[in-house]
Amino acid sequence: MRIAVVGAEGVGGYYGGVLARAGHDVRFLARGEHRAAIRSRGLELKEPDGGFTAAVFASDRVEEVGPAELVLVAVKSYSLAEVAPAVRQLAAGGADVLPLLNGVEAFEALAARGVPEKAMLCGLTTISVARIAPGVVERKSPFRSVVLGERGGGSSARAERIAAAFRETGTDARVSGEIAVELWRKLLFIATIAAGCGLARSSIGAVRSAPLGGRLLERAAREIGAVARARGVSLPDGDEERVLQQIGALPGALKPSFLLDLERGGPNELDVLSGAVSRFGELSGVPTPTHDAVVAALSPR
Repeated sequence: MRIAVVGAEGVGGYYGGVLARAGHDVRFLARGEHRAAIRSRGLELKEPDGGFTAAVFASDRVEEVGPAELVLVAVKSYSLAEVAPAVRQLAAGGADVLPLLNGVEAFEALAARGVPEKAMLCGLTTISVARIAPGVVERKSPFRSVVLGERGGGSSARAERIAAAFRETGTDARVSGEIAVELWRKLLFIATIAAGCGLARSSIGAVRSAPLGGRLLERAAREIGAVARARGVSLPDGDEERVLQQIGALPGALKPSFLLDLERGGPNELDVLSGAVSRFGELSGVPTPTHDAVVAALSPR
């Protein structure tokens, strides 16, 4: 399969690299020193049990990246407007589009910027990975999973083909007939952690051990569950408790990427995390005081 990767940093760099190693023709839309490093010596991937260098193509010109059969969109949400014209051009050439972004609004955000809905699937990934130097990406987590599906539910031949390509890399990949539930389930996890760590400006262990820290996390999780169900998303009963147990088992030193973005002082994903919970809560008539407080406290940053 010929695959264009838009967003060659952590997530995009990693999956593009392993898909190339599995035999796919992978081309990165990249720029600057990262693009230069990939072009000169390939993309180096560091794994928990070793690593390798993938011989992949990288360009800052979409005309050189396409045409493609599949476009992986793996930028942070705040960069989506910047890359949307390239995604739209690749989709116009016949490519299917799979966004692997945080939040539950990537499909709508791309559609609003002219990417044809019929070209897109919905998807998410669970992985800890980062670009650590130009041309070098490191996977930090022992796990790596991808879930994808058609926005309207059910399965499809294209979804199964894409999932099979990810499985060729050793990734735990599957097609879900209820992708909206999967997206909200991930939001339940990451927005709860982001809310607590963002407000406290501390790692998850410090939040858990602080007076009322556990209550903060619990309220954040329950607000997300209430909003999802009010919007017709069938989150299973007990999902909040399951997520809180997962958060309780995380290494104390862990800092979510949202907190790292805050500490760097650059753009962050507040709008698609607590911001989305607050907005959807207001539209659905569900109170979200915890996430409202996160938005009020952190928006000026």
